[in-house]
Amino acid sequence: MSRPSVQVQAPPAPGTRFRGFPLRWPLTLIGAAALVALSAQVAIPIPLSPVPMTLQGLAVILVGGLFGSTIGAGSMVLYLTAGAFGAPVFSAGHAGLPWLFGPTGGYLLAFPVAAAAVGRLAERGRFARSLLAAFLGMAIIHLGGWAQLTLLSGGAGRAVALGVTPFLIQDLLKVVLAAVVLWRAHHALRLRS
Repeated sequence: MSRPSVQVQAPPAPGTRFRGFPLRWPLTLIGAAALVALSAQVAIPIPLSPVPMTLQGLAVILVGGLFGSTIGAGSMVLYLTAGAFGAPVFSAGHAGLPWLFGPTGGYLLAFPVAAAAVGRLAERGRFARSLLAAFLGMAIIHLGGWAQLTLLSGGAGRAVALGVTPFLIQDLLKVVLAAVVLWRAHHALRLRS
């Protein structure tokens, strides 16, 4: 009596995730950029800070972690390009190239790097790795914002007080939430394959 054979299907190689449907890649790119644009419309002003609280950081981490580094970074470049050319995709519907050189520009310009880093690190789908990826992504966003605020406000300490300290607690909560979502999503995808 022969034993039944068990076939284990290998996961797709990097970059092959979107084969078979030629419009999937561009539609995913546009959808990911739109997700970040929608998250920017939830903007709560912070007293004494030129930077509003938004859901953009969470959306950038999720885009990078769920779609990978290439789609993540590409969608963020698309998002920034659309906003620079006048699409009202920045916080509270703002737009235009000058917005990238203002107090929130450093955060925005860090989005492609953050999404790429999260996508690269969170691929494996383990919770600790997802948490580390989400934390790294948020740290990159804050570093970009802090750097530009330092130039605009005239000092590193003032930039921390204006653009980092007011956001620490809620951004740590966003990091944990993003890590849980990435971990569960990757776990579910592994079970399906």
